Amino acid sequence: MRKIFTKLLFTVLSLGSITALAQKNDLGAWYMYFGNNKISKKLNWHNEIQYRNFDAVGDLEQLLLRTGIGYDLTENNNNILLGYGFILSRPYVNGEKKENIEHRIFQQFITKQKFGRFNLQHRYRLEERFLQDDFRMRFRYMIGLNIPITQKEMLPKSLYASVYNEIFLHFDSPVFDRNRVYGALGYVINKNMRIEAGYMNQIQENRNRGQIQIGFYNNIPFNKN
Repeated sequence: MRKIFTKLLFTVLSLGSITALAQKNDLGAWYMYFGNNKISKKLNWHNEIQYRNFDAVGDLEQLLLRTGIGYDLTENNNNILLGYGFILSRPYVNGEKKENIEHRIFQQFITKQKFGRFNLQHRYRLEERFLQDDFRMRFRYMIGLNIPITQKEMLPKSLYASVYNEIFLHFDSPVFDRNRVYGALGYVINKNMRIEAGYMNQIQENRNRGQIQIGFYNNIPFNKN
């Protein structure tokens, strides 16, 4: 099964390379790590690193570090979380690279539902963004779906499909910030780790931009249970 996933990952990356050439390297690449580790029966520690590039590698667009403490309102579900994010951005402005730093506080609520093979997740997030010369608030809503392919459940050594849509809304004008649509193939390594490779299209300021994404998910618990 790992050989199958390796071939699928290679296919996704190859398609991304072809698309990047066709769009004059307007296709970016995001490399992501997500940790969601239990520290007690109710509490969890969220930790996240995202390394975002304008191209495949080397031209940094954004480095995002995010962490937070969450609490399950019900057993392994309905999680509320308070977190902090540090974001280093290096956009191009009139052909020159600039550097911006943002500090972000966020609150979120995640609820999960299961319908047969379909694993559905809703995430509601409120962000207070401390920019270098501004302060803004933003609301985000994401709906995501994981569907096991080779087994009926998300069990070790199984292949699955993953999709999501997320919308970002400002509290002031303009209200619409961006929308992201994502599709990927994933592999469950074991009960606490999985990996995904996919493609995300982002609509922002009337511009569509594609991103190849590779994500690693770590749910190894810190508590003894």
